[in-house]
Amino acid sequence: MSVVILGIESSCDDTSAAIIKDGVVLSNVTANQDAHKAYGGVVPEVASRAHQQNIIPVVDVAIQKAGIRKEDISAVAFTRGPGLIGSLLVGVSFAKAFALSLDIPMIEVNHMIAHVLAHFAEDPKPRFPFLCLTVSGGHTQIVKITDHLEMEVIGTTIDDAAGEAFDKTGKLLGLDYPAGPIIDRLAKEGNPIFQFAEPNMPELDFSFSGLKTSIYYFLKKQIKENPDFIQENLKDICASVQDTIIRILMHKLIIATEQTGITEVAVAGGVSANSGLRNALVEEGKQRGWNTYIPRFEFCTDNAAMIAVTGYYKYQKQEFVGQEVTPVARWKVS
Repeated sequence: MSVVILGIESSCDDTSAAIIKDGVVLSNVTANQDAHKAYGGVVPEVASRAHQQNIIPVVDVAIQKAGIRKEDISAVAFTRGPGLIGSLLVGVSFAKAFALSLDIPMIEVNHMIAHVLAHFAEDPKPRFPFLCLTVSGGHTQIVKITDHLEMEVIGTTIDDAAGEAFDKTGKLLGLDYPAGPIIDRLAKEGNPIFQFAEPNMPELDFSFSGLKTSIYYFLKKQIKENPDFIQENLKDICASVQDTIIRILMHKLIIATEQTGITEVAVAGGVSANSGLRNALVEEGKQRGWNTYIPRFEFCTDNAAMIAVTGYYKYQKQEFVGQEVTPVARWKVS
């Protein structure tokens, strides 16, 4: 009998639903929220209200696109955390009601584990063991994966994440939110000619707070000397910031491969959509003999397919939760 999983993702400002059947993605539907651009960042209350409006239509479209009936669904997998508690509450509540109405099991999913398992949404899939550089607005980690549900964080940020460094830089430059894709686009037309302070962190951990501070004081000094500095040098500034962030990420990833001897190397999370990072991983892989894996764009950003994929592997192990489950804003990958 086929296993059909409905995946629900609502950790931040994207409402997403997906259907997978026996591990194959049949649909992956996401509703974005544009209201946050006016505020330069995600407003939690606005996000949670938009999730309430979007979740039923998104699930309905996902089921229709998959060509199934809701009665065919074997279980509901949902993001329990980490994320914005109000946003998570909408997804968790819907999952509980949907599962209860059909008398089917529920599967809780850690959002960061799901980013890693996005690599199993389609071929080619990494071979175990592999390393995954997971980079997003709230997390920066190097994860060692030995099986679908067996993984260990061997490096993490002690303060800010790489995605936050992109977004905060964008705010300093007067760019729209989210700034990451805009910086990526402008960087392609610029040159990395400006230097910023880089962290000297032990082992495999990251830090981006110092880099943000360095960028802030650099711009403050340059604007004092030339009020039009940003406008005149925007593309080169973006190229320099992006080059620095990528260099920090790749430096730690290289050390991780040397320490573990693992040559199966992947990247995941929202920042993995960055073209500079993707190119750097491919080029480094060619030089060092890595097998590199980069998800398609739709599986990089927050999406329900990765939740459903994770749910599929947990379903096989009968790892279900009851109606008493509640969302959690913080949830570490063990």
